[in-house]
This record gives sequence, C-alpha cells and structure tokens, in this order.
Amino acid sequence: MIRPILIHPDPRLKKVCDPVAAITADLAVLARDMLDTMYDAPGIGLAAPQIGVTKRLIVMDCIKTGEGEPRPIALFNPEIIWASETLSTYDEGCLSIPDQYAEVQRPAEVRVRWLGLDGALHEEQFGGLWATCVQHEIDHLNGKLFIDYLGPLKRQMITRKMEKLKRERARLG
Repeated sequence: MIRPILIHPDPRLKKVCDPVAAITADLAVLARDMLDTMYDAPGIGLAAPQIGVTKRLIVMDCIKTGEGEPRPIALFNPEIIWASETLSTYDEGCLSIPDQYAEVQRPAEVRVRWLGLDGALHEEQFGGLWATCVQHEIDHLNGKLFIDYLGPLKRQMITRKMEKLKRERARLG
C-alpha cells in the first residue's frame, strides 16, 4: 500500500524514533508499504518518520532502473558502527523536501549493523550512493534532515518553498 509522505516542515520529521523490539507481521507489512511508497515516489530511500511512523526503520534500493536487479533492503534499528575518514559530496534530495537539492558532505564509506526482516542481525559496508543514502535515512530516524547540513539562509529559503508547496496542495485539496 502506498502511503502519503510527510512534507517538511512537519514536527513528526524532527522526532527521534523509537527502537524496534522485535520484527512482527505488522512491521513486515510496514516495510513492504514503505518500499512500495519509495518506488512509487520515485526514490532510493525512505525512513518510517517520513510516513508518520516513529519507529527506527528505513528502506532503500540504490539500483537505478535498468542498471541491474533491484536490491530492496529493510533495515530495523540501523546503526553506523564505522565511518571512513574519506568524505564524499553528493547532491542530495529528499522525498519530504520535493524538488530541492543541495550538496552534502558525508563519510564516503560506512559499516552499518541492523536487524533484518528475518529477525537476524546483519552487517554490511556501504560505499558510493549506498553510503550516502543509508546515512541520509538514518539521519531521519534521529530527527535530522539533509537541509540541517546547510547554512541558515539556504535552509530558510527551502523551508519557505516547502511551506508554500504545502499551502498550494491544501488549497487544491
């Protein structure tokens, strides 16, 4: 089921999310819904707070259409356990901040540990776009948006554009 994506500013996007105690059938459905929502948007990552759920769950798939087999991953309670000193800069966007992009510098590689849909602990090292995506989505779980890395003027400008977008969408019903 495709769920509505919250648009910044929304106080739910600034909340720190609660850890998941165990993988339940409801959480498996939530992960599937999030993947459906992410693919429909279209995007490469989505965090539970972006659909109004304050649980530590992210989904991602950084394989672009036509570039290979899709690789959807659901990560419960993801945590970065190592980050490279080498940094990389990507022009990031966000499904909760549509059509706005800005360069953000992050570690080029990260090792992440998470609980999988199978209930087991997983660990993987991500690089390139996958590293940027997983860090961006984990930030969401901590109430942080990519625009929080920007200077105050650029952040305010983007926030004003999002407020205007939300007013237009509300008016159009």
